[in-house]
Parts: sequence; structure tokens; C-alpha cells
Amino acid sequence: MTSATGNGASPYPAPHLIVFANEKGGTGKSTTCVHTAVALAAQGVRVGVIDLDYRQRTVARYLENRAETVRRREIDLPSPVWRVHDGDAEGLDALIAEMAADLPVIIIDTPGRDDPVARHAATRANTLVTPMNDSFVDFDLIGQVDPENFKVKRLSFYSELMWEARKSRAKADGVQIDWVVLRNRLHHMEARNQKRVGEALAELSKRVGFRVIPGLSERVIFRELFPSGLTLLDKGHLGELGVSHIAARQELREMIAGLALPMSGARAFVETAA
Repeated sequence: MTSATGNGASPYPAPHLIVFANEKGGTGKSTTCVHTAVALAAQGVRVGVIDLDYRQRTVARYLENRAETVRRREIDLPSPVWRVHDGDAEGLDALIAEMAADLPVIIIDTPGRDDPVARHAATRANTLVTPMNDSFVDFDLIGQVDPENFKVKRLSFYSELMWEARKSRAKADGVQIDWVVLRNRLHHMEARNQKRVGEALAELSKRVGFRVIPGLSERVIFRELFPSGLTLLDKGHLGELGVSHIAARQELREMIAGLALPMSGARAFVETAA
């Protein structure tokens, strides 16, 4: 397997690492992580998932529920390989190296709190995804705004941390981390607030260098799917879908497209997941 730089410079094996990271909880991070993994697996991409939140284990529990549904219903569902890591950064590097022997894509879900291993995972990312709710409460994680005109006053500690991580990674092995801020849980009735958040994100993105893409709206279906481990991609096993569910699937398709992942399975999903 080639290095991340393509010239043998990287000391690590070279799977494409997608890291979902946000120090705030409740942003839909684990939901988007699972759906991204299943979307790739459904296109034949060999995917591994590492859950760093060894306390809540939301992603691991989701995938365990999925495996149980496969067993109970005697059906076949595309699924990633998954592991829970409760060790240190060195142990995470070892686990990534072990999984990289067979898996070209590894997705890491980090806990919704400040965590040194999660920070290390962010520095290893090829694609770093920060889901956030569409509010200034969540925006405060990456930047502070003026209360009168909502212009960005300063970067947050998290933005500065990611900025330094990206600079260090580029210097170390030449890899440019693609940092994507994902606007999750949009509420259609808050147009003015959404506009202000969007303008602040656009301003901050120019200063820090992240991309902004739309994520998934707040929908009951995502909470309902967790006990079965099913996703919106499991068409034949969800029963009759309403208009809201169809709209949610389209949002998922647009989210995967926005991530702009390089593997062919991601492109195939975008082209075929109508």
C-alpha cells in the first residue's frame, strides 16, 4: 500500500482516514459517521470504523444492532468492520496500521469532549469532518461573533488547534487535511438565524481554510433506526417510506457528494443513490 504522499515519505500505512470530530456532543456526529460508512460499504468499498468514545460507544452499538438485525432477520446488509479503542494515541496508530492491511478506508468517530486521542486522530486525518448544529451555540466551538452584527471576532481554541494540526501534518508528510464543516440538523423555520450562521461560517472558512457543506436535517427517522442498526440506505428493509424519508436520503446523497471522497465507491454512491 502506498504512502499518503504517494512518494514513500509517510511513516504510516496509507488508508484514507475520515475522522468525525467535534468537542460538543449532540451534533449528529455518530449518525453521519455510520451512514457514511454504510454508504461506502454498499458500493463495495472495504471500510473499517474505529469508535474512540469507549464510554458511550454510540457507533459501535449502532453497528452491533445492525449485526443483530442481520442475524435475526437472516438478511444481508453491507456493513463495515468496527473496533472500539480505549487506549492511547500510540495504540490508535497501531490499530490503524493493523486495519490498514486489509481496509483502504478507515473512519474514526471521536467522543464529544476534549480528548487527547481524538486530537491525535484529527492530525492523522485525510478528511476531517466537524458536524455542527446550525446555531451560534455550536458555532462558538470554532469562532466567536460580535453580538451586534454577527461578524467573526476571533478564532476559537478548536479552530486554532485544527489550524496548527493541518500545518504540522503538511510539514511532516506533505498531506493537506481536507477540513469539512458539516451543517447538521437544519431547521427549516429558522431562515434568519441560518443565514447569519451561514455568513459567519463563510467568513471564518476563508480565514481558517475549511469547507462548508450541508448535512442532515433533524428527523425522527434517525433516532428510530438506531435500535435496528438500519440506515436510510437499506431500502428493502425499511418498509414504505414517506416523503420526509425520501428527502432525508437525498440529503445523505448530497452530503456524501460534498465530502468529495477520492475512492470510486463514494463517486458511485453519489451517481446511483437516488
